[in-house]
Amino acid sequence: MKTVAPGVQMTDGALAQIVVRAAESVHGARVRKRPRRKVAVEIGDGHARVAVELAVEYGLVLPDVARDVQAGIADALRTMCEVDAAVDVSIEELE
Repeated sequence: MKTVAPGVQMTDGALAQIVVRAAESVHGARVRKRPRRKVAVEIGDGHARVAVELAVEYGLVLPDVARDVQAGIADALRTMCEVDAAVDVSIEELE
């Protein structure tokens, strides 16, 4: 369990779901599932550090997709958990 706000705790699984859903709401992005899903979330003192590995649809502009994923995840964590987030995106596959 991680404390996301005073008196509020969330499981690692719940935080990972927020990150995955935000990332996959971006057209052409999917959180990598093979061999293992790679999502890491560290939260403390109102700040979050997120690392996520993606598979991206072939033909899309990769830096644009990565920036959109970063913004989407940061916005979701700000809205749902009241924390500011730094998001590291690694594109590992093309589909």
